[in-house]
Amino acid sequence: MRNLLKLFQNFIKCGILGWCLEISFTALQSLRRRDLTLKGTTSLWMFPIYGAGCLLAPFFRLFGRLHWAARGGIYALLIFSAEYLSGRLLWKKGLCPWDYEKARWNIGRVIRLDYLPCWAATGLLMERATRDA
Repeated sequence: MRNLLKLFQNFIKCGILGWCLEISFTALQSLRRRDLTLKGTTSLWMFPIYGAGCLLAPFFRLFGRLHWAARGGIYALLIFSAEYLSGRLLWKKGLCPWDYEKARWNIGRVIRLDYLPCWAATGLLMERATRDA
C-alpha cells in the first residue's frame, strides 16, 4: 500500500511539474512573436502524460550513478518514446493537442528531435522531484 501511495504522489508531482514546464515553455515562445502577454498553454490530456513520468523511477535508480548528461540523454529517449506513443494514440482519436508537422526535425508530427535538450532537462527534474526525501 505504501508503494502505491508513493507512486500516486510521484504521478501528481510529475503531472504538475510537466504542466508548469509546458506553460512556461509556451509562454516564453510567445516572445519570438513579440507577444508580451506571455500566455502559456497546455491541455488536460497532458497531465496524465506528464504524470506517467513517475514510471521512470526504476530508471532513475538504475542510472543514478551515471553522469548527469548521460542520464539526461537516456531520459530524453524514454520521454520521446512515451511522447510518440501517446501522441499517436491521441492522434488516432482526433485528440492530440500538439502537431509538429511544420517543425523541421519532426517524426510523425508528434515528436521533435530538436526538443532533446528540453526532454533531458525534464527527465532530470523529474528524477529530482521523485527522489525519496
